[in-house]
Amino acid sequence: MKRLILLPAFLLSVYTGIAQEKLKLINTVPLPAVRGSFDLMACDIGGHRLFLSAQDDHSVQVIDWQKGKLIRSLPGFNEPKWCFYDPETAFLYVATGKDGKITALNSHNFQIVKTYTFREKCNNLRYDAQTRQLFVGIGDTFGSIGIIDLRRQKIIGQIPLAGYPKQFELTSQRIYANVPGEGLVQVIDRKTSRIVASWKISPSNDNVPMALDREHQLLYIGCTGGRLVVYDVSCGKQADAISINKDADGIYLDPKRQRLYVSCGEGLIDIVGIEKQRLANIGQVTTRVGAGTSLFIHQLDRYVLALPQTSDQPAAIQIYQPM
Repeated sequence: MKRLILLPAFLLSVYTGIAQEKLKLINTVPLPAVRGSFDLMACDIGGHRLFLSAQDDHSVQVIDWQKGKLIRSLPGFNEPKWCFYDPETAFLYVATGKDGKITALNSHNFQIVKTYTFREKCNNLRYDAQTRQLFVGIGDTFGSIGIIDLRRQKIIGQIPLAGYPKQFELTSQRIYANVPGEGLVQVIDRKTSRIVASWKISPSNDNVPMALDREHQLLYIGCTGGRLVVYDVSCGKQADAISINKDADGIYLDPKRQRLYVSCGEGLIDIVGIEKQRLANIGQVTTRVGAGTSLFIHQLDRYVLALPQTSDQPAAIQIYQPM
């Protein structure tokens, strides 16, 4: 006699709706001149532009996402890792890994406006519009988060960490930083610039991407070995964890549909459903090996994925419509 298994209401709704929980590909923009891998990107919503860090190509690609075409390739960056676009000034900020610089450019003519130099490689960029501060992940042999005051156009401090940070997230009071070399998330009090907690996330030291749900105080952390963890930041406790594909490099929250998009270099996008603090795999989209760089633009309801070149396919970006 077969045993009847009753699914919880949340899982039942997930699996019955799995066909609808997908991303629909609506455009592909080839980038035939770009060689190698990508890192993170930024969006100019009003100008319909994407700025894509082509780290191995040492360039930033400027793409018109609305027309679906390459506008311009900006060469000469020493391993660009992350871009940030400031709509207030129309400045583009590019973090570079080989020379530890943040370069500010006028995005109308792409002339350099200002350069900020740190001791070692620069990576993740996060911006607080209220304080006009740009936060920078710094380090290779050490780790810190640098702070640039964009009003005064100067570096105003650094916050030391246990190791180099990968992705990190801001609130008005806290910074949550992934420190994969130690398998930690370190929690920083912004008022004192001191570490107030260190949460052990991964025994494999592979916690790389993260996303923060500020409304519900949940922090989603991706581990490249194939695990997604959610922490309740109000108490610093793990709430849930599930298996995902390997080499996760980007996690984005879609609050409208209560799900996460996790771009994995293994060649898949994992789509993860959220119900309070619970997670469930609800679908996946096949992409390309190495395609870990992504961006969800919630104002436009578009998800963008960067595809590196292969032996028979050019580099490209894909634009998806969440369904």
